[in-house]
Amino acid sequence: MMATLQAIKYNDGQLEILDQLLLPESCTFIPICKVEDAWAAIREMKVRGAPAIAIVGCLSLAVELRKLAVPESKEELCRMVKEKLDYLVTSRPTAVNMQLAAESCVQLCARLSDNTLLSVAEAKGDIVKHLEARLANDVADNRAIGEHGACDITKKNATKDKLRIMTHCNTGSLATAGYGTALGVIRSLHAASKLDQVYCTETRPYNQGSRLTAFELVYEKIPATLVCDSMAAAAMREFKMDAVVVGADRVAANGDTANKIGTYQLAVLAKSHDVLFYVAAPFSSIDFQIPNGHSIPIEERPHSEMTHTGSTRTAAAGINCWNPGFDVTPAELITGGIITEKGVFKPDQLAPHQ
Repeated sequence: MMATLQAIKYNDGQLEILDQLLLPESCTFIPICKVEDAWAAIREMKVRGAPAIAIVGCLSLAVELRKLAVPESKEELCRMVKEKLDYLVTSRPTAVNMQLAAESCVQLCARLSDNTLLSVAEAKGDIVKHLEARLANDVADNRAIGEHGACDITKKNATKDKLRIMTHCNTGSLATAGYGTALGVIRSLHAASKLDQVYCTETRPYNQGSRLTAFELVYEKIPATLVCDSMAAAAMREFKMDAVVVGADRVAANGDTANKIGTYQLAVLAKSHDVLFYVAAPFSSIDFQIPNGHSIPIEERPHSEMTHTGSTRTAAAGINCWNPGFDVTPAELITGGIITEKGVFKPDQLAPHQ
């Protein structure tokens, strides 16, 4: 199988990202030279997907730290790191991965600051290593998610030689460090010759499905069909889906899941059509501090994403718009389970494995 797409390039303090706003027309990499560049790229959705947001945010800080002269004290170093991370967290509030990555790095800073045997330069080096490790760790987690998910779906459809899967938004190499979460499960099914067809929704209004997921599937020659969001119910009935697999931007402690707008309706439709519904996400997307989905902040995106395609207006001028970027799927609708790098769990089984 052809190598997966690479959307994040990092080597020796040099960071570039694939500008996803230009896909599928152009594969253009842009440099990220400082934290402010990363914040803007995340906010403008040049990079998107909860895991990728955290990786690019952390690597942008690593780029800055590598160029930074050694501060006078570890306290000054840690204060600067925390300020930069707090700023990055504000870029996209719904995706929890950046917040958890920031908290992990701040905790490391506290330990380094307390270690009187460690110099400022050594502390700075340890922080950079911690930030840079996220890239390789994410790929390993994604591959584990892919294998666990493919195994579980195959086992629950043991009488079928080939499976039909529906997915939503983009959860592949373009949303992660590589391989993907929900799309990683699909890749693993395809590699095992268990995939008949994947049906990807266009994912309005930003078209992450038609622009990005379709691009990845065509690139890797995975058998796929694009459907409009409004065709999902008809497609489930017509093509007899075996499972729906989606990603997650934040999972609450009880399993309620925030993901790209339109996910909730797919879960309702899957329940109605007796189709297994899975969420694929690393444990870094699970926020055990939030009890349920009601507490997850939902970002509202610019109205122009609904009213315009590029620079062309496609909606009547003056119409009011409601454009939440995400919705919350109740845990009871996640009938297949939540696929993680540690295994597949029912929504109420997550806490013991954190």
